[in-house]
Amino acid sequence: MTDMSECTIMVVDDTEANIAILVDLLGNDYDISVALDGQSALEDICDNPPDLILLDIMMPVMDGYQVLAEVKNDPRFRQIPVIMISDIDEMTSVIKCIEMGADDYLPRPINAVLLQARIGAVLEKKRLLDKERLYAESLEFNMEIGRQIQNGFFPDSLPQIDGWQIVTYFQASRQVSGDFYDVFNLPNKDGVCFLIADVCEKGVGAALFMALFRTLIRAFSELYYGMGLPDSFDKGSENCSLQSTGGQQLTDSNYTCALEIIISHINNYIATIHDKANMFATLFWGIIEPENGMLSYINGGHVSVVVVGKNGIRTVLEPTGPAVGMFPDMSFEAKRIKIYPGEFLIALTDGVTEARDVNGGFYGEDKLMQLLSLPVESAENMLDSITKNLAEHNAFAEQSDDITMMIIHRS
Repeated sequence: MTDMSECTIMVVDDTEANIAILVDLLGNDYDISVALDGQSALEDICDNPPDLILLDIMMPVMDGYQVLAEVKNDPRFRQIPVIMISDIDEMTSVIKCIEMGADDYLPRPINAVLLQARIGAVLEKKRLLDKERLYAESLEFNMEIGRQIQNGFFPDSLPQIDGWQIVTYFQASRQVSGDFYDVFNLPNKDGVCFLIADVCEKGVGAALFMALFRTLIRAFSELYYGMGLPDSFDKGSENCSLQSTGGQQLTDSNYTCALEIIISHINNYIATIHDKANMFATLFWGIIEPENGMLSYINGGHVSVVVVGKNGIRTVLEPTGPAVGMFPDMSFEAKRIKIYPGEFLIALTDGVTEARDVNGGFYGEDKLMQLLSLPVESAENMLDSITKNLAEHNAFAEQSDDITMMIIHRS
């Protein structure tokens, strides 16, 4: 709204003489519409919302206070500025109108200069607010597109593995997230790859790097385990080196060595090419061999992953290296552990343990560990128990961080 002559002003007054004065003063500068009572004004506002309302206070049937309340309580019209006009010049009336949402107040008799000044100021304020609102709506629209694109990075479905169950949970604190998880079969069909990660910071930057981390892990996994490239590794005294074995089945050292090579490549790429962004991610990346229950994994500075057995928590898989992408040439160690029948593996992001209640208190690791020690029959039961307990803790509190969980059960 840059041309004031294009603005529509609605005059609401039951006295024709008062209307005539306002039309005479404003008719050359604005498009004027008239309503003789409050009810008619509300009907006209619904049909053709004006840019500004000049509203008389003292009217029969429905006075100006009632009309003002209806306009300001309706989300469709509350942005329309309202200037109250009345013979009443008592301060209590002015205060009441302002408290109800009126943008300004003019006493009678109308001063032409003051009228034009008040209208100009209110319309300029509305123009700026409209511009800000349109910009916010544009940002909202683009963020929604980003959310939809990011959702495409999560797996549509999880691999179905005989004797195993995998369930996941994800709840972003904003439209886009720095948390992510992935589960996919390796090209050699010998293992199932899974990961859970948390990119530092929040918002758009974290979401962009979430996509980068996830894509690099997928791409390098395809490169090292498929596409006809050598799929076996030989671990030397310090570093793994790629050795061709003509497509032999992977061995224990192959799995751990491959993880170390891939994570080192990704770490060096992020820390070198994108060093100015100062972005990194904590992650837990594992490969499960379904037939024997062996898990090869790297914990890159991530929240500890818990293995729960029939008698409660059996072990905690602590970090085996730093967060990924902080500095080049960092050392990452892959380890192996067996997941026995009946055991659960629980991986999550710190959005769980650092979830706050209305008083700012953390959910905490102790509370989580107590819950994980309770017997459950399935991964769904365990996930349901955690989410319900977390919801009780977070009741009425705003979610401060992304929450991601993955539970794997060997049945």
